[in-house]
Amino acid sequence: MSTTAHDAEAPLTPAAQRILDTAAELFYTRGIHAVGVDTIAAESGVTKRTLYDRFGSKDGLLVTYLEQRDRRWRTLIETRLAERSDPIDRVLTPFDVLPEWLPDNSRGCSFINAFAELPEPDHPGRQVIVAEKKWLYDLFDRLLTEAGAADHATVAVQLLSLHEGAIVSYSITEQRDAAVAVRAAAEQLTQRATGH
Repeated sequence: MSTTAHDAEAPLTPAAQRILDTAAELFYTRGIHAVGVDTIAAESGVTKRTLYDRFGSKDGLLVTYLEQRDRRWRTLIETRLAERSDPIDRVLTPFDVLPEWLPDNSRGCSFINAFAELPEPDHPGRQVIVAEKKWLYDLFDRLLTEAGAADHATVAVQLLSLHEGAIVSYSITEQRDAAVAVRAAAEQLTQRATGH
């Protein structure tokens, strides 16, 4: 069977959306390998045939799940960026959205979780994960460049590491103020790099 994900441009049928919502919950809470198509089909109230008709395979469903989360995350950041003009505030936007994102993500970053379960570099799901993290690095780098940061590439790595660390601290050590704490550190780094 095909491993191709659902076409992101085409709207999902109600059954396909139910499958995707169920799979998203199960993949995130139980893990990708721990959940089979039988469980996803049963819990979403459809047949396995319907699942395969809509998504091609478990891998296709997984890719669609990851792409949907990626779109939601990017949209959240891009919407907030569109509201800001101050260069420092724009750099810090990914930190500012964390407090509203993290409460619904108590098991940490779904991309990091999935990355741990997908060791094959050419797996289509892994490619979505890598693209998402590279996008966030590139966003930091671009915003730092726009803000006039010296050594923007290095500072972008530092900001990405702080950002990802906040998610880990929030979920594993239950540091509920992690997003606020790392935002303060990110602001100091950004101000130093930009001379503000």
